[in-house]
Amino acid sequence: MRQNRKGLYEGMYILSATLSDDSRKKAFDKIVDGITAKGGKVEKLHELGRRKLAYEIDGKREGYYYVLFFEAPTSSILELWKEYHLHEDLIRFMTTRVETVQESLEFKPLQLQV
Repeated sequence: MRQNRKGLYEGMYILSATLSDDSRKKAFDKIVDGITAKGGKVEKLHELGRRKLAYEIDGKREGYYYVLFFEAPTSSILELWKEYHLHEDLIRFMTTRVETVQESLEFKPLQLQV
């Protein structure tokens, strides 16, 4: 019998900038509810605010950025990704496994040197 192991993950989510504050909160709550419904637990949230995208995505040039540290069963990550692809207000997402939760987060645009 396989054990249901848990891992610590960092998820970055970009929501549509055209959403109202209330709609954006509901859209992000849907992401958090999906994590907790699958046995996960949110450890830390960093709300980075409205930012310009590095490139246009589906006609969108800006989005609201969130970084979420959460603990979840490893078997639930694929299910979460499937749900994210169906989330119409979610422009992009990325989930990576991490060792520790970052208490502070700096988000600076990439500066190219020429």
